[in-house]
Amino acid sequence: MKQIKYILCLTVLFLTNQSIGQEKLLDGIGAIVGDHVILHSEVTQFTVQMALQLKIDIQKNPEKFQELWKNTLDNLITQKVLLNKAKEDTVTIDDSQVDQILDEQIRQWTETLGSEAEVEQYFGKPIGKIKRQFRDDVRNRLMVEQVQQIFAQKITIIRPEVEEFYETMKDSIPEVRKMVHLRAILKEIRAGGEGRDNAIKKISAIRERIVNGEDFAALAKQFSEDPGSASAGGELGMIQRGDFVREFEEVAYKLKPGEISDYVETQFGIHIIQLIEKRGEKINVRHILIQLKPDKSDADHARIFLETLRDSIQTEDDFANMAKKYSDDETSKDKGGDLGWFEIEALQIKEFKKALEGLEIGDSSQPFLTEFGYFLIRLNKIREGGKLNLEEDWQQIEQFALNQKQNEKMIEWIEDLKTKVYIEVKELVKK
Repeated sequence: MKQIKYILCLTVLFLTNQSIGQEKLLDGIGAIVGDHVILHSEVTQFTVQMALQLKIDIQKNPEKFQELWKNTLDNLITQKVLLNKAKEDTVTIDDSQVDQILDEQIRQWTETLGSEAEVEQYFGKPIGKIKRQFRDDVRNRLMVEQVQQIFAQKITIIRPEVEEFYETMKDSIPEVRKMVHLRAILKEIRAGGEGRDNAIKKISAIRERIVNGEDFAALAKQFSEDPGSASAGGELGMIQRGDFVREFEEVAYKLKPGEISDYVETQFGIHIIQLIEKRGEKINVRHILIQLKPDKSDADHARIFLETLRDSIQTEDDFANMAKKYSDDETSKDKGGDLGWFEIEALQIKEFKKALEGLEIGDSSQPFLTEFGYFLIRLNKIREGGKLNLEEDWQQIEQFALNQKQNEKMIEWIEDLKTKVYIEVKELVKK
């Protein structure tokens, strides 16, 4: 069953300039939502991107494009209404969440355009400034998602509602293919010991050269492993509190102009920082980064650790207890590594499929390597394909029913919020 989305999630997209048929939209206000303004150009940019994703030829289908444009505007209005609610409720987003989304967006753009240099050329600015440009957009989107989640979590469902949902929808619930129930323990491959020591030695040697008179910017160009700033001599431009991770900022803001920090360890690696300028609460710094790169010994350590665990596991309870204690998968460790049910053909990590080959119920696999680290999985149950039923598939059907109820209540809630916010939709202006 297709799960209905609460609203269209609009992510940061490429800026696109294209004509719509033979007409061009004059940039202006598409809508006003409380204190927020939605520009025609903003709606058009999202709509063009959506048309590309849906493979709609906007030259041959101007009517379809206009319909998509209006739907996009409606969704942007909804987004602004929810953002207004998030701010009223003082929803906060951790800086690390924003950093993670921005890093992933830069990675996607880099894959699309070929290199970070191409991304910088496309936007006409270094990676650091691109991140700052989109930082508020990402934070606002996360605030909207969080305020939706907070509302959805308040919606509960009782057994009669699930049974009614099943009786009403059972003919439209698709049959499932062969499924497996899995538990897993993940050990990430982390640089430690020799790898970390080598990174600290390298950054310390670079710092000593700077202290002895060599140019920080020149050494940043030569040694820094931050592709977004190395070519600029490590300079990050004017930043304000919240722009970077806590460990970096705590040190950077304590420096005096020209002063060089001791090494600083963050999630990105080992840094040294030099303060260039300070203006009130804004600072301009340059840095040199040496990434923490796991080596073969780190990978071997993770694999051998899981091999040792496997040898000590006899029962499902043993596996669950080990997962709670040792797994690095934050989403499943508290549940004893319980990943739930999966259709074998739908498993997205190909290594999982291979690891399941030859396993019988109650067996644990050998540790196997994925992009996330080494996994150890246990096959708990197998179910042949067929239609879902209330006896065997209660949790899955209950979730379907809850999703439907949450969506219905969400739509009602959003419509009610709209009545409490000033909304004015402007006429589409053309020339």
